[in-house]
This record gives sequence, C-alpha cells and structure tokens, in this order.
Amino acid sequence: MILASIRNTAEHQREVYKRWAPIYDHVYRRFLRDAHRTVATLASAAGQDILEVGVGTGLVLPHYSKQSRVTGIDLSEDMIAKAREKVSRHGLAHVRALHVMNAHRLDFPDHSFDAVCLPFVITLIPEPERTLDECARVLRPGGEIIIASKLGDGRGMQGAVEEMVAPLVQRIGWSSSFRIARIAGWAERRGDFEVLEIRPVFPNGFFKVMRLKQRPAVLA
Repeated sequence: MILASIRNTAEHQREVYKRWAPIYDHVYRRFLRDAHRTVATLASAAGQDILEVGVGTGLVLPHYSKQSRVTGIDLSEDMIAKAREKVSRHGLAHVRALHVMNAHRLDFPDHSFDAVCLPFVITLIPEPERTLDECARVLRPGGEIIIASKLGDGRGMQGAVEEMVAPLVQRIGWSSSFRIARIAGWAERRGDFEVLEIRPVFPNGFFKVMRLKQRPAVLA
C-alpha cells in the first residue's frame, strides 16, 4: 500500500510538471532568483562536484561557479528536456550531465559529490528522509546538503495559514506546511550532520535556504 501511494504521488508530480514545463521559467525565474543564486553560491563554495536534485528546467544552473562540475537529476522528462535546451543554448560547460532519475534511488557511487542541492523540491518528495539518506550516501565526508524551499516553523498565525493553504498549493506542485524541524530532526537522528545555517531569502524571508554539513568521519 505504501509503495503504491509513493508511485501515485510520483505520477501526480510528473503530470503536474508536464503541464508546468512550458511556462515554468516565465512564472518562477524572477520570483525564485535570490534563492537560486544563494543555493548555487553556497554549493560552489562547498566544492567542485555538485549534484542538484530536482533540477527542473535548469533555472539554478547558470548561477553555479564556472569552475564547478554540476550533475542534475529530475523525475520529469519534460523538465529535463527544458534544462538540456538551456545548457545548450547558453553554453553551460560546467553542467556535465542531466538525468531522469528518482531521488529515492540515486544511481551514483558513494562519496561522489562535495555538495548536494535540493532547490524547491524537498517538500514534494514522498518520504523526504529517504531522499536525504541517499543524498548523504553520495556526499563526501565534510560535504554539504543545501535545501531551498518554503520551510515553516508551524508556530502562530503563519503556521495556521500554512496549514490552511496546503491543499491549494499542492495542486501546483508546492507545499506550504513542510517544517524546518522535520529536516533538523533527520540530521539529529543520524548524528553525522549538523544544521549550519537557516538563511531567509526573497521575498522578505518567505523562502529559506538551509545548510546541513556532514561531519568528517572519525577514524578508529
């Protein structure tokens, strides 16, 4: 039953983004630009080899350092097609590969990347902790997971509004009720990650960028 539910959710996401792919850039390019630039800057500072989970149409790709080596994945073939067009059109040589791939099963060896980015995707993934575990697996010791999204704290009037509008925004592929505490709890349970920063970004802190750093392995 759980697996069937996950498959149904994934199919829903594919359908949502198939409809959104042709117009996604026009709607979100300016609105998300500050968050996208912040994610790319932080990831580029963490190291050269970067994985972007949920690359979508590739809106973040131009913002990475030209010295970086970026790999992007997305569940949607339509989104990946748009991202590939963007890479070709703008000559983004730092983008090494774009794959259609499920974030629950990353087809990369352990310790492949210095940073893993999840821009505006974590709230959409069924079992996000499972995806974060995969991100941790492919991350090199000391690397960073960088998450951008609408991350709430569930308190006060803002928390009540987030819960109220959650069913509406889900129809366009977003979530308003995902909690910072859920990600922080994942890091705490694992014990090998720490929350370095939660940075408010445009508009007026509505979105957040969250940095998680993997502690270097302790040699026995």
